[in-house]
Amino acid sequence: MAEKTGISGGGFLEGITTLVTKLAELAEKGEQLQRSGEFGASDKGHRGVYGFNVRIGGGAPGQPSGIPRVEPFGNIRQDHQTGKAVVHPIREPLVDVFEEGPDVLVVAELPGVDRKDITLELREDILTLHAEHGALKYHKEVLLPRRFTRRQMHTSCRNGVLEIRLTAQEESHS
Repeated sequence: MAEKTGISGGGFLEGITTLVTKLAELAEKGEQLQRSGEFGASDKGHRGVYGFNVRIGGGAPGQPSGIPRVEPFGNIRQDHQTGKAVVHPIREPLVDVFEEGPDVLVVAELPGVDRKDITLELREDILTLHAEHGALKYHKEVLLPRRFTRRQMHTSCRNGVLEIRLTAQEESHS
């Protein structure tokens, strides 16, 4: 079970709620907005990192084109039992999925991580990304628009930006 640290006050979640409302208004206008932040939070030494990206168009896998998509990232989550915001030691990276004809490009932002620190698992249409470098830990499951095999996956990582290209044709993987 992930270690959790409470963050005092309800102001954080109230602020997020207001922000999401404003984002919905922006999304109706067809704009893109991204916000993020960071704060020291706990006696356990974990820093809180939060953010979101709102996009219009393209649609997420399984969503029609043009529907606003709010994609959160970071390590701040609401505790299901207490309802309070908590800091988890594992961050959820910002990930974008682009359909490029028959191919799919997945781009993940993993600041402070090199390719050797990253583990990828592909099971049909679910890509699982895990990375660890020192105290930095990232984890994300990504739903792909269709099934792929490991041999269709090609990766590169530069300056903490991981690109995973899933091609329609099977070749040897990298």
